[in-house]
Amino acid sequence: MRALRILLIVTVVLGGLFVIADRVAVGFAEDEAADRLKTNEGLASTPDVSIKGFPFLTQVAGGELDEVEVGIKDYEADTSGATGGTGTAPAKIRIDNLTAQMRGVAFSGNYSSATAATATGTATITYAELLKAAKSEPVQVTDGVTAQVVGLSDGGNGKIKVQVEATVLGTKLPEPVSVLSSVSVKGDKVEVQADSLPNLGVQLAEDRVRLITDFQQQIDGLPGGIKLDKVQAAEKGVDITVKGSDVNLVG
Repeated sequence: MRALRILLIVTVVLGGLFVIADRVAVGFAEDEAADRLKTNEGLASTPDVSIKGFPFLTQVAGGELDEVEVGIKDYEADTSGATGGTGTAPAKIRIDNLTAQMRGVAFSGNYSSATAATATGTATITYAELLKAAKSEPVQVTDGVTAQVVGLSDGGNGKIKVQVEATVLGTKLPEPVSVLSSVSVKGDKVEVQADSLPNLGVQLAEDRVRLITDFQQQIDGLPGGIKLDKVQAAEKGVDITVKGSDVNLVG
């Protein structure tokens, strides 16, 4: 009995030491991956990296991690600019709270690179940020009528409320005219399209009015090559989901 008791105690102690060593190792790996990701993506702050699954050391021995979660609070994505609308295309667009789950992360022998078999994630583009793609100086819609988009906000039921300010025959309308718009993903673009035309008080050709209300914002250069998947209007901005395969996490 005494020998059995000693064996149990030794087993518990060794198990505890293994858990401690495993957690120390995973913490070191998370910090190292976060630093490399910050450098590779040119981030202003260090991202959050969390390696899931236990034990970590056996995953390392197999050369592949089950899941790695990456969180980037503020990410500036490249953009090839806006099309439609009247805005001046921004060179960058800020994406907030980008969180991505990387699965099946294989890494090289010297840990200089890591590639995820698949990745999914979520993020938000604020209405103020998206407005840059639409807003500019007032544009002439037709003779005697100028207009511009001056605001974007949550319209409820998955719609964006687009506010258009207009001047008709030299008289500025007392308040912006609102119209509900749908938002969708077309390739690497977020597209905003009015469900109906705003009433500016005069008869106007639809294609001329849509030059103001409708616009697209292209988004390039998301981390690791992930791509836009879906988009949904929400309270504070446009919520997007992203996905990808063979995603380059490090290296």
